[in-house]
Amino acid sequence: MSTRHGGPGGAIVNVSSGAAKSGSPFEYVDYAASKGAIDTFTMGLAKEVAQEGIRVNAVRPGFIDTEIHAPGRLDRVVASVPMGRAGKPEEVAQAILWLLSDQASYTSGSFIDILGGR
Repeated sequence: MSTRHGGPGGAIVNVSSGAAKSGSPFEYVDYAASKGAIDTFTMGLAKEVAQEGIRVNAVRPGFIDTEIHAPGRLDRVVASVPMGRAGKPEEVAQAILWLLSDQASYTSGSFIDILGGR
């Protein structure tokens, strides 16, 4: 991928979580810590490989309607989301696709929070 080594350059999008910012106390602090590491990795790697034609960004999904949640969890937590609903996987995918596209050619070391206003 590196232009320094003959590659075409490219883009990397890491998937973090809104929990990396909130710390997810009393519920998923270990998960939040692992996602915080992804944030740090994203920032550092973006700076390391920028001169090699590689962009590195991340998305931070919040409460997304997937099977990762325990039964009833989304119903309980959605009240804390200003938009009043859980996100859809497709909404996260669209952000990732944009970051991978040429439209984001000057975007690196950035995060898109997909948190419904949280």
